Amino acid sequence: MNQLLLDLTAVLLLALGLRGLAKLRTARTANGLAALAIGLAVVGLLLNQGLAGWPWMLGGLALGGGIGVVLALRVPMTAMPETVALFNGCGGMASLLVALGVVGLPGPMGLLATVSVLASVVVGAITFSGSLVAMAKLQEWLDTPAWTQRQARHAVNITLAVACLVCCVVVVQGQLLGLAPLTLLALLLGIGLTLPIGGADMPVVISLLNSYSGVAAAAAGFVVGSALLIVAGAMVGAAGLILTQVMCTAMNRSLTSVLFGGALGASSAAAGGDKEAESYGRITSCSAEECAMALEQAERVVFVPGYGLAVAQAQHSLRELARLLEGHGVEVSYAIHPVAGRMPGHMNVLLAEADVPYDQLIEMDVINPEFPRTDVVIVLGANDVVNPQAKNDPTSPLFGMPVLEVDQARSVYVVKRGLGAGYAGIKNGLFELPQTAMVFGDAKAVINGLITELRGLGVGKKALATV
Repeated sequence: MNQLLLDLTAVLLLALGLRGLAKLRTARTANGLAALAIGLAVVGLLLNQGLAGWPWMLGGLALGGGIGVVLALRVPMTAMPETVALFNGCGGMASLLVALGVVGLPGPMGLLATVSVLASVVVGAITFSGSLVAMAKLQEWLDTPAWTQRQARHAVNITLAVACLVCCVVVVQGQLLGLAPLTLLALLLGIGLTLPIGGADMPVVISLLNSYSGVAAAAAGFVVGSALLIVAGAMVGAAGLILTQVMCTAMNRSLTSVLFGGALGASSAAAGGDKEAESYGRITSCSAEECAMALEQAERVVFVPGYGLAVAQAQHSLRELARLLEGHGVEVSYAIHPVAGRMPGHMNVLLAEADVPYDQLIEMDVINPEFPRTDVVIVLGANDVVNPQAKNDPTSPLFGMPVLEVDQARSVYVVKRGLGAGYAGIKNGLFELPQTAMVFGDAKAVINGLITELRGLGVGKKALATV
C-alpha cells in the first residue's frame, strides 16, 4: 500500500512538473517537482525491495548525482545540445541495464516480462548508440561518411533489423543467450540509423531519441513493476514524438526523409563556405557605429538568435543591449524559429539563461506578420532559418521550409563572422538584398560594440532617466 501511495504521489508531482515547464516563470519550480517525483519513486522502490543491496544503490545515487551536479555547473550553453543527446543515451542505457539485470534474477519469466525486456534492450541500445553518434556529430568529432549517403546503407540497416527480430524470436522461445547478440545488433543498428543524418536534421534526431528513451523507460517500468516509470516513460515518448513532428513541420521535411533520405545539404558549409562567399554579388557591410545609429532611431527592433549567438556566449550581452533599447522607448522582441540552433528549444533555453522575459520570445508564425512594421532586425548567427530562397526559389533544397521572413523588415543587419553557408550548404539570398547590411565579427564583440556606440549617442542617459 505504501508503495502504491508513493507511486501515485510521484505520478501526480511529475504531471504537475511537466505542466509547469510550459512557462518560464514556473519552469524552475516545475523542475524541482519532477525531481521530487523521481526521488519519491526511488524511495518507494527501495522500500518495496526491503533495502536489499542498499549500499550499492546509495553508491550509485551518489556517483550519478555527483556527475550530474558537475555537468550542470560546468557544461557551457554551446555544449547543451550534446549534453541533451548524452542524457538521452544514458536513459537508454539505464533501461537496457535494468532489463538485463532482471534476466539474471532466479525464476521463470512470463510472456509479458519477456516482451518488456526485449523492448527495453532493443530500444535502449538503439537510443544509447544513436545518441552517442548524435553527440559526436554535434561536437564535430564525427563526420558523415560518404558511403552512408548511398542506398547500400539501407540494406545494412534492414539486415541488422531482421537479425534483431530473429534474436527476439529466439529469446521468446526461451533461449535467453540470444540477448547478447541482440544487444550488440541493436547497438549497431542505432549507429547505422543515426550516422547518415546531417547536422541540419539534428533537432529532429535529438527529439526522436528523446522519445526513444521514454519508450525504453516505459518498457523498463513493466520489467520492474514501477507505475511511475511506465507513466513517465509514456509521457516522454509521446511528447518526444509530438516535438519530432513539430520539428519536421518547421523544416518542411517528413520524418522518413530525415531518417532515410540522407543528410540535408550533404556538401555541408564546411566544405563550401569559401566558395559560397565567392558566389555573392552585391554585399553591403557596415560598422557597429552605423548599426547603432539605426537602432537609436528605431521604434521596433527584433532580434533573431541563432547558433552563432550560443557559440559566442553573447546572450547576456544581448540582454543588456535589449534593456538599453527598452529604456530608450524601443519595442524589443525575439523571433524564435523552431529549429534554430542544434536542439529543440535551444534559443529559448539560451535566452532564458540571460533572464529574457518569456513574453518577448515570439514564435515564427506569430512574428512573421509583424516584420513589415519592424524598423530594424538584427540576425545573430542564424542562416538557413532566415533564407528567403526557401520561399521563392523552387530549385533550393530549402524550398518550402517555413522561415522567418526578416526580408520584409525595413532594415536588416546580419551579424556573422563571414559569408559561410549554413547546414544546407547554399548561399543566403538575404545577404544580397538592398535593405540588408552585414556586420562582420564575433557576435559578443559586435553586441558589446553596439552597446558602447549607443551609450556614446546618449541612449544610456535616456535609459537611466526613465528608470
